[in-house]
Amino acid sequence: MKMKRCALTFLYLVPAFIAVAQTGQSGNQVLGERIKSNQYFSYVKSKALEVMKTGFNAGDGYREVWIRDYNTFIELAAEVYSKEVLKENLLVFFRMQGDDGNIIDGFTPAEKIGKGETDFSYSKLEPRYAGHKNTVETDQETSLVQAVYKYIQLTGDKSILSEKVGDKTVSQRLDWAMKFLMDHRYNKQYGLIIGATTADWGDVQPEHGWGVDLDNNTHPAIDIYDNAMLIVALNNLMEIDPSSKKQWAEIKERLAKNCMKYLWDKKEQKFIPHIYLKGSPFPADFDENKIYYFGGTTVAIEAGLLSRQEIKASLEEMKKRVKQAGAASIGLTLYPPYPDGYFANKIMNPVYSYQNGGDWTWFGARMIQQLVKYGFTEDAYEQIQPMVKRVKDNSGFYEWYSVDNKPRGSGTFRGEAGVLYTAIRMMENLK
Repeated sequence: MKMKRCALTFLYLVPAFIAVAQTGQSGNQVLGERIKSNQYFSYVKSKALEVMKTGFNAGDGYREVWIRDYNTFIELAAEVYSKEVLKENLLVFFRMQGDDGNIIDGFTPAEKIGKGETDFSYSKLEPRYAGHKNTVETDQETSLVQAVYKYIQLTGDKSILSEKVGDKTVSQRLDWAMKFLMDHRYNKQYGLIIGATTADWGDVQPEHGWGVDLDNNTHPAIDIYDNAMLIVALNNLMEIDPSSKKQWAEIKERLAKNCMKYLWDKKEQKFIPHIYLKGSPFPADFDENKIYYFGGTTVAIEAGLLSRQEIKASLEEMKKRVKQAGAASIGLTLYPPYPDGYFANKIMNPVYSYQNGGDWTWFGARMIQQLVKYGFTEDAYEQIQPMVKRVKDNSGFYEWYSVDNKPRGSGTFRGEAGVLYTAIRMMENLK
């Protein structure tokens, strides 16, 4: 693959840097010097570029290229790959788009699929790959829209929208993907989209088995993460294709209004975990609203749902709960975790395991990005330190970390590398 540094990589972030800083001029200068001289930052950037040059799969242990991951490291990928490579990886998802408009989670070379592996989809438009989708989640379509938006901002190449895939252009397929959510995941009673019950942004449901597929045991629910992702995607879609505003602007406004009406607990200043449509999978005496969802809150901030005052309050709540948990960073998935045994999949047990209270820089660094964007630069610098330090301490990027800050899961996790790289570059570009 031809390596090529994209000169436009961070131009689309410029509006974020205009945010009003929370410190005076002298304070900004001091912080700027600290950012400039931070040795962890230079190490993480160098290591991230090194990791990105080795491929697009999520990390060690993952053979798939996942769209929810690619969406978070496409900025990093643009530093080392040509726009043609970035574009091709996006087009595979469109070639493998379902007959109803849905988008797969990820694709794997077809020859790597064993005879006994049946949970894959195939497309005549893309015979090289097999597709896979965790149907309990509702973020694949929105992740692809966001990734295409970032691709255009990074490269300036809007021609991807007119690229023909089968009988539809990419622009038409993006619209089709959004219509899939409205046709198959939209709940009219609440005016919000649904998914299975999962732990915050996770893709494992509590019910039996592996827990990644919708089935008769699923408890459908509404959460903030899926809906905030949709709001971000619709904002992106309307920006790259202004003609789509007629169709999506009113829907986006309604989603935003209903997120705050039904999911925001004004008294507690937090988002409730779920609205259940057919009952909860958890015991009747379990108070789920005691749980704070870090990732969903972060994406809600990205979607513009919270005021600066509410963002600050959210950060303080995150810091408080990280301290209560004894965790290392605000990458903590949620707190308190679901009790041991509440999820059938053993990867979610015991508590503070995987998506049930694991510490994920993959989302924590996204909160850092939002803190920078909204002018909380001192807070951003402070909260990123444990995240960059453990990259150096562990000589690389890991999928998640235990509550006592030990590396877990996939190594060379490109999602972590991508969000950290972008967060650092945002801070370095502050004026």
